[in-house]
Amino acid sequence: MTQTPDALFDVAGKGIVVAGAGGGLAGNIVRALDRRGARLVLFDNHPGRLAAVAAQVPAATALPGDITDEESLATVMAAAGEALGRVDGAVNAAGVLPIDLADDLDTRVFQECQDVNVTGAFLFSRAAARAMRATAGGDGGGDGGRIVHLASVSSFVANPGYAAYASSKGGLAQLVRVLAREWAAEGITVNAIGPALTETPLTAGYLADPGFRRRAIEVIPMGRLGTPADIVAAVLLLLAPGGAFITGQTICVDGGRTLV
Repeated sequence: MTQTPDALFDVAGKGIVVAGAGGGLAGNIVRALDRRGARLVLFDNHPGRLAAVAAQVPAATALPGDITDEESLATVMAAAGEALGRVDGAVNAAGVLPIDLADDLDTRVFQECQDVNVTGAFLFSRAAARAMRATAGGDGGGDGGRIVHLASVSSFVANPGYAAYASSKGGLAQLVRVLAREWAAEGITVNAIGPALTETPLTAGYLADPGFRRRAIEVIPMGRLGTPADIVAAVLLLLAPGGAFITGQTICVDGGRTLV
């Protein structure tokens, strides 16, 4: 049956789990999904930030959880299965952004970045895929579920000071490709969004420096930073019926940043 244009982007009734839900960009994604009728389970390892977002979407289930802890993820996904009945989508908005020149970068900071941005993404993806199978089952090519990660243009471009972050996001882009290939036959899609530098609480400290802000904008051909709305639109596409045949991709929402 031919779908109407609105149906292509409809997430109403979808059961979606959001990791790192207490983050600034995540809050925008959560509110957009809630407005469109998605059923949500939110988790974060920062209780205060999670509570602030959950207060804006009272219909959602909010749980403590750590994306780097396999047992924590299993608990969250089991609770999501019970709360939602079916896990249709999973959005990973958890991440850390350390910026420091390689000569000055603390090894522990580098490792934490890999732990959260790569290992955490792997553990989240696997837990989500298992929950999707348990609550819906792969059907050999149908819609087995949607997994969406927030990556970065740093998956593809090299900036001084980004040794930890860029290597983690480059790893995430390749992880997305491999998982998409492994799970495609089950109808589970795995994708990422690659934003250019975007105005969020995570970047606010860096962007408060006028020189940093100016340099960030100079390398974006469209001449502006990203906004949360830019990213939300791409996430909605990948969770909705219109994104059913997209998998293994890191879609750059970057104003042309990766073109220079």
